[in-house]
Amino acid sequence: MTAPRTKVAVMVSGGGTNLQAILDYRDAGKLPDGEIVCVLSDKPDAFALERARKHGVAAVCVDRKACADRAEFEGKMIEVLENCGAELIVMAGFLRILSADFTDRFENRMINVHPSLIPSFCGKGFYGLKVHEAALRCGVKLTGATVHYVNSIPDGGQIIEQKAVRVKKGDTPETLQRRVMEQAEWKILPAATQRICRQIRKEKENA
Repeated sequence: MTAPRTKVAVMVSGGGTNLQAILDYRDAGKLPDGEIVCVLSDKPDAFALERARKHGVAAVCVDRKACADRAEFEGKMIEVLENCGAELIVMAGFLRILSADFTDRFENRMINVHPSLIPSFCGKGFYGLKVHEAALRCGVKLTGATVHYVNSIPDGGQIIEQKAVRVKKGDTPETLQRRVMEQAEWKILPAATQRICRQIRKEKENA
């Protein structure tokens, strides 16, 4: 018997361009083994929540500022993820570092996209434009993006997929960020999501 599609929750903090790439991938019929059941944000004004609603996906916010501490914040997020039955969690621009208790609970069931070729320009403090500023400062000729499993070490989990992007003369952090998103992040994150959804679905069929 064919197992049900893998239930996917996407965690976001901002505009949700990587979320949009996954939604477009789904709408194009390229996510046959996955079902996006929830988009979870730590910020109530994140535009990613609006993107989710427009695509018929449940949009939920657990506001970090409304929680007394990290334990309460993470506990509420875990409750949301468990209530929607998430089997794979995709961090698509979620900017908070999670505790080992959280990441261990979803071991090999959480993935993240990072805008560099790990192990370069990664770890605590490397996010958003800071990554591209560092790449330009070092004068690298190639950068790119990495999809990796999430563990308790920031950007420290096993690499799943990488794609290189050429740095051009005259690049600014903003132009480089855009090219890395368009040429790498928006391609490898949806593809990796489908690949892991298929793996999880096969595991259920063989159980």
